[in-house]
Amino acid sequence: MKRLNPQHPLELQHTTRRLFLQQSLFGIGALALGNLMGGCSRSGTEAKTFDLFNPLALKSPHFLPKAKSVIYLHMAGAPSQLELFDYKPELAKLDGLDCPPSLLEGKKFAFIRGVPKMLGPQATFAQYGQSGQWVSNYLPHFQKVVDEVAIIKSLTTDQFNHAPAQLFMHTGSPRLGRPSIGAWVTYGLGSVNENLPGFVVLTSGGNNPDAGKSVWGSGFLPSVYQGVQCRSEGEPVLFLKNPEGMDTELRRASIDAINEINQLTHAETGDPETLSRISQYEMAYRMQITAPEVMNINDEPAYIHEMYGTKPGETSFANNVLLARRLVEKGVRFVQLFDWGWDAHGTDEALAIDLGHRKKCESVDKAMTALILDLKQRGMLEETLIVWGGEFGRTPMQENRDGNKMPFKGRDHHTDCFSIWMAGGGIKGGVSYGETDEIGYSTVSGKVTAHDVHATILNQLGFDHEKMTFPFQGRNFRLTDVSGEVIKNIVA
Repeated sequence: MKRLNPQHPLELQHTTRRLFLQQSLFGIGALALGNLMGGCSRSGTEAKTFDLFNPLALKSPHFLPKAKSVIYLHMAGAPSQLELFDYKPELAKLDGLDCPPSLLEGKKFAFIRGVPKMLGPQATFAQYGQSGQWVSNYLPHFQKVVDEVAIIKSLTTDQFNHAPAQLFMHTGSPRLGRPSIGAWVTYGLGSVNENLPGFVVLTSGGNNPDAGKSVWGSGFLPSVYQGVQCRSEGEPVLFLKNPEGMDTELRRASIDAINEINQLTHAETGDPETLSRISQYEMAYRMQITAPEVMNINDEPAYIHEMYGTKPGETSFANNVLLARRLVEKGVRFVQLFDWGWDAHGTDEALAIDLGHRKKCESVDKAMTALILDLKQRGMLEETLIVWGGEFGRTPMQENRDGNKMPFKGRDHHTDCFSIWMAGGGIKGGVSYGETDEIGYSTVSGKVTAHDVHATILNQLGFDHEKMTFPFQGRNFRLTDVSGEVIKNIVA
């Protein structure tokens, strides 16, 4: 046990080596966080001592935003652009031929070894809408809304494994420790609805993404800004309900007591994570009433369930998409959906580009189309930015491991080009941006990186990505690191 020296000031007596390191780590962050704190008034039945701090208080962006909220739909595993949006008739002529050496020399692939065969598009394409955008028969519903979306066909990455590529797409870095884009947005804007988190995460497909929960983490930002994972089946948030024998008044009293201790701790240490704990206790208390109501899709009319293809009581992408609309309608700032199962190596039927991949498209096509139409009919599309995509693309050649052909048709991971789309939130509709070569192997114009996508998302929310920073370890960090430009061609 530590022995106190009466000759030392009280604050020094409580300063251990561990506390010193914590203060060194968070001291600069605490200074910045101090500017973010706002008051929050409460009625007599609520907290008596929490009025001092509210890190999720509503804040103003750098300039007038075009979007108020974001719904990001991530297809974990990487959809094939060659079967969805990037029509390549020349690739069909090469189907079954040996891959040219020029496409293999000096290149790294996740699994391809030896000389693979070229693989033509497994879908059929046609032009749709007044814009004449090319879309495959894998997405028959989406074909109807192409005039509302901007398809980016020239996205590139330098990561060819799932976990680092997902981290790069959502944090701007392939390594652990950086805040996710949802955390940055919540840090910058705060939350409109104090009874719900500013950043909500919903998953489907049976697994979390390969990168784990770091893709919605807060990194070096205070943890109050990390995503709150909710469920479309059962309790919206695990352990949110009061345990047996505890009523609302007792829960309120216990939170008040805990937060009094936390405020004393913060006054003593200055650790911003203490403020996060206070805020999270309060949020959990308020969510006990609000979350079950918002997360219950049973009260949606029959035509909405038909429109989205939802089935209440199940865990599905469609249910999550409808929940995303309900959440942004209630003021949630950033809703992140992850749908697992989009790998397409051809090792089995589920991962076959012409079988399993097509089924995955069928599972999301109706709901993502309904989201665009539903937001538009409610007058919310212009203020809600939708982003859809994966972490990298798929190769124009057949999957080939150790010189052996896969039992089903499949494509390996590809970094040189892939497609995503955006809609609403001040994004031009009916636009195709960027171009790949005649077989969909390399980007030839309009090259885009994750940093550019992030810069564009922040721009639509009213932020200059170069000025949105957080001090950490001696320098100012930002989501776009040291690069990134707004994709002006798709901005209305």
